[in-house]
Amino acid sequence: MAVLAPPPPPRLTLPGSRSRRILRRTLPRALAALGLCYLALWATGALGILALSYWARERTPPPEGTHPVRGIHHFQPVDAAGGLWRGAAPSPAGYRELARLGFTTVIDLRAEDLSAEQLDGPRRAGLDVVRLPVRDGQTPAPHQVRRFLGVVGAAPGPVFVHCGAGVGRTGTMAAAYLVRAGQESPPGAVRRNLAVGPPSIEQIYYALSLGPGRAEQPPLPVVAVSRLVDAPRRMWSWF
Repeated sequence: MAVLAPPPPPRLTLPGSRSRRILRRTLPRALAALGLCYLALWATGALGILALSYWARERTPPPEGTHPVRGIHHFQPVDAAGGLWRGAAPSPAGYRELARLGFTTVIDLRAEDLSAEQLDGPRRAGLDVVRLPVRDGQTPAPHQVRRFLGVVGAAPGPVFVHCGAGVGRTGTMAAAYLVRAGQESPPGAVRRNLAVGPPSIEQIYYALSLGPGRAEQPPLPVVAVSRLVDAPRRMWSWF
């Protein structure tokens, strides 16, 4: 007589195990989709701004009076009167050259961690320095713009404004100065800045929004998209 084997015990399914299996299958796909979406956003934003910058550079001649200066990249006048000039962060030789050319004041927009030697560079060259820190890729606060305009207006001689590369933050302050002084329209100020180099999306939006009765800071959605697009560049600058 054959002996029947007892049936196997029922397989126990622990609470949550099914959810974990589903999560293990779907999470990689979701992360991959999220990565592709971010890549598309970055490519559209970053490459679009690079294309605009190239277009503006090809069609916008340098301001009259632009000339190379030893130790300063992107050195050029902001206004026709020569009271305000812009460029990248000068080297020690660049600060000495500014003093030789008759500049009296330097406005430093960098918010990065700077050494004591970097901070003291303008003073060693005999220049007054005003610091208005703005984070890379971002826009100035209203009180910083007011202080900037006041410093330029009260300076006894030409003023030089710079950030790190002399593009985004410097161009944003230059745009605020030109529009508030009635020397340039917001689109014209943006085009002039794009001709120097590619700013961030929020910096472009900020300059286009300059004018009486308009918002002084970009809205949150613009800021969020801008910082997502600009994140790889900012992270690369840390190395």
